[in-house]
Amino acid sequence: MKRLVFTNLLTRRIMSTSSLKPIENSICKKLTGKFQPQHLEVINESSKHNVPKGSETHFKVVVISDNFEGIPLIKRHRLVNEVLKEELENGVHALSIVAKTQVQWEESGQHVSKSPPCRGGTGL
Repeated sequence: MKRLVFTNLLTRRIMSTSSLKPIENSICKKLTGKFQPQHLEVINESSKHNVPKGSETHFKVVVISDNFEGIPLIKRHRLVNEVLKEELENGVHALSIVAKTQVQWEESGQHVSKSPPCRGGTGL
């Protein structure tokens, strides 16, 4: 499982996008451009699923941005889904979203819950 973590995005050195896979790169750029996050994690969880090695089909994103202030959680998720509409229509099968303000992130102890194990797509 590959995990990309960017913190203090406004002051960080630009990471070489050549080391990212195309969908990871697109997700990072779009979320950064739209939300100017203080913290961003893009976690490719595809390897935990029954997909070919190297796939980019299952992701978890952690977006910590003060742009979410005053916006209900469901609306935050809709905003993230809207930004990543192209990816969701072209290969990304699953997207788990954590969308918090900086204060909420700190109050949570900067904790992100583990994703549940893959159920093989059977729905059982």
